[in-house]
Amino acid sequence: MQVQRKVSLVVVSIHVAAAALAAEKTFDFKDPKGVNAMTFELDSVLEPIMGLAKGISGEVRLDPANPKATRGRIAVDASSVVCSNQRMTEVLHGGDWLNVAEHGKVEFVIKDVAEARAMRENAWELTLVGEFTCKGQTRPVTIKARADYLPGKAGSRLRGAEGDLLVLRAAFEIKRTDFGIKPDQSTDVVADEIQIRASIVGMSK
Repeated sequence: MQVQRKVSLVVVSIHVAAAALAAEKTFDFKDPKGVNAMTFELDSVLEPIMGLAKGISGEVRLDPANPKATRGRIAVDASSVVCSNQRMTEVLHGGDWLNVAEHGKVEFVIKDVAEARAMRENAWELTLVGEFTCKGQTRPVTIKARADYLPGKAGSRLRGAEGDLLVLRAAFEIKRTDFGIKPDQSTDVVADEIQIRASIVGMSK
């Protein structure tokens, strides 16, 4: 009886541990290392423009046992969006473009996951359905993203940290005219399509 009881306790402990590992986790994307960033590109005929956004924040909830239930939001501090040229950055922050003074955030909210395809253990290709807000205007978007869940790896990225990591990678496109950004501007000078790439890491809370 004593042996049987010990075996039962071990089995229960394993199930409890497995449930804890599989439970939904919340990941904070405000990077204490300040490494998280996104790039953007307007591949215009006359003057291609590239830039960087560094002020990333937001939270995403992921259940490794049910990645289709993923929800959350990722935001960018609009004032952190910069070009290589200081004058172009000033124009970008102005009223005709991002209008940083009135609209301080660019944001994507995950409303649904249309598809979650397993690539390997704890890695998925997700089709994220949500809303993208820029310059005070919100539009529906669908984004293909890769999600890598790295249990227990927070300390490998940040010394002394404990917990898990969630790495999100995505490349998608929006149109500046959909958000009221210089709608009368020639597309030869400034492309309508804004190509965005993100590779960001969140730490479990």
